Amino acid sequence: MDFFLSQNNLIIVLIAIVSGALLLWPTLSTRRGTHPVTATEAVQLANRSQGVFIDVRGTEQYKAGTIAQARNVPLAELEAKLDSLPKNKPLIVFCDTGRESIRAAAMLRKHGREAVSLEGGLRGWAQAGLPLTKKA
Repeated sequence: MDFFLSQNNLIIVLIAIVSGALLLWPTLSTRRGTHPVTATEAVQLANRSQGVFIDVRGTEQYKAGTIAQARNVPLAELEAKLDSLPKNKPLIVFCDTGRESIRAAAMLRKHGREAVSLEGGLRGWAQAGLPLTKKA
């Protein structure tokens, strides 16, 4: 009992408790669908649940190369074009690196859509050795 009553030891115990809580926070606060999916998980989602790939990059980047069957809905137009996106299928959102698509997927979930972000974006897709296609 004297161990806990010593001021120095009390500070160390308090720091350990706070550190442990901060380490557990991401695990405890993670909700379904909020974490990015890997390229393999995205392919499985597309195949098993008829997921739709949504490219939120600009039109020129989209034309330069994208995932086959991906629909281009630039991030700036995403909320305005929400009604044109399928409501009963999961949306797999991606950008170049995965940063903008995290925001886009969060916005889609806020509007009641099932949406995930592609981890690493199109670069992660290409690094996984998966094919890209150019649009005319």
